[in-house]
Amino acid sequence: MEDKTIKTELPVKKNKRTLGFRIKKSIIYICLTILALACFLPFILMMVNATREGRDIITYFTFMPGKALGENWEKLHKNVDIFRGMLNSVIVAVPATILSAYFSAITAYALAIYKFKGNKAIFTITVVFMMIPGQLSLIGFYQLVSNLGMYNTYWPLILPAIAAPGAVFFLRQYVLSILPRTLLEAARIDGGKELYIFHKIVLPLIAPGIATMSIGGFIANWNNYLMPLILLKDTEKFTLPLMVVKLKDSIEVASNTGAIYLCVAISVLPIMIVFCFCSKYIIGSITTGGVKE
Repeated sequence: MEDKTIKTELPVKKNKRTLGFRIKKSIIYICLTILALACFLPFILMMVNATREGRDIITYFTFMPGKALGENWEKLHKNVDIFRGMLNSVIVAVPATILSAYFSAITAYALAIYKFKGNKAIFTITVVFMMIPGQLSLIGFYQLVSNLGMYNTYWPLILPAIAAPGAVFFLRQYVLSILPRTLLEAARIDGGKELYIFHKIVLPLIAPGIATMSIGGFIANWNNYLMPLILLKDTEKFTLPLMVVKLKDSIEVASNTGAIYLCVAISVLPIMIVFCFCSKYIIGSITTGGVKE
């Protein structure tokens, strides 16, 4: 009799646990869905307002698209050269992202693998520089750029990307978690030079981490407003964020809010495209870095 009671009680307990797990899982999925919709609402509202008239946007709130997309585009095209602004942003963001990714990767690899005097001190300084806001050095950086004759050029917006403390810190931790030293020793025994090992073995292995930092770096460089505002003088060299502000200052905001929304929507589209195509690398870098042999 005892065996029968045990056999009948176990499935009941198992069913209760399974039911409770499903309920918790459903609640989590519902909460995540609500959060995802809440994150998408500002983008949807921005796209919708880009098709509406400015006075309607100020008067009432709705998610229904309007019929003023062509009119907003004419106002936008009349006041700013949006495509020139996108090209200028590409000229700044792409080289800055590439330089930041490469030099951060090679610096992180050196700090993680090579044991030399001052290694910990350099890493500590890197962490300290992460905590210092860039605005504190703005005046000194402006004077340096002026003395070097780089004012009103793209060079001071691109070259500082070589030194990216945040990217170095992240990639150093990533290299330590994913790169086996035995692989490097085997490559050295086979006669591989250090730069050859880095480019042919290390870079492919840490590519997900580099891609993750590159996405963040590209978004930061694309949306950078303060530095171009201070260092660029010619309107033809303005990046896209400066173009948006220029549009806001050159037209009547009350009646032309739709054109401003359209300009912002166009400026956000490249970022969304880059993120959609490269988001898998973020997941890959997190999952790969979390697995240990």
